[in-house]
Parts: sequence; C-alpha cells; structure tokens
Amino acid sequence: MTGERDTVRKTESETETITRKARRLEEARKRETTSAWYGLGMFGLVGWAVAVPVLAGIALGLWIDRRWPGEVSWTLTLLIVGAALGALNAWYWVQREGRGD
Repeated sequence: MTGERDTVRKTESETETITRKARRLEEARKRETTSAWYGLGMFGLVGWAVAVPVLAGIALGLWIDRRWPGEVSWTLTLLIVGAALGALNAWYWVQREGRGD
C-alpha cells in the first residue's frame, strides 16, 4: 500500500510540475520581447527584400538592352518592375512579422 501512495504522490507532483511549466511557457509566449536588435534585423530584412529584386531587374534589363537594342529601355522598365516587386515583398514580410507568424 505504501508503494501505491508514493506513486500517486509522485504522479501528482509530476502533474503539478508539468502544469507549472506549461503556464510559464504560455506566459513567455504572450510576452512581447522586441529589442533594438529585432528592429535592426527587420530593417535588414526589408532592405534585402527590396534591393534583390531591384538589382535583378537592373541586371536583366542591361543584358536584354545589350543583346537586343531597341527603342524601349528594358533596364529602366525592369528596374521599376523590380522596385514594385520589392515593395510587395517587403510589405509581405512586415505584415507577417506584425502578426507574429
């Protein structure tokens, strides 16, 4: 009989420990911890999200203009397209981080 009581007490103790740890985890998730480093990281993410499509558009436009010269400046056209895609990409990342996904 004593062994059974020890097992019940031990089980209750383990249950309480698990419950306590689960509460702490839930409270930690609710707390927002945004620091200056987080803000700088977001600036970097948004910057790269815009810069990469713009540079890719410029590179592709230069290649097309050299390969097939014409009246239309593909460099300028694809720069604008890259800037638009970059802005959409940055908006997506800011929205995603704002929701906490």
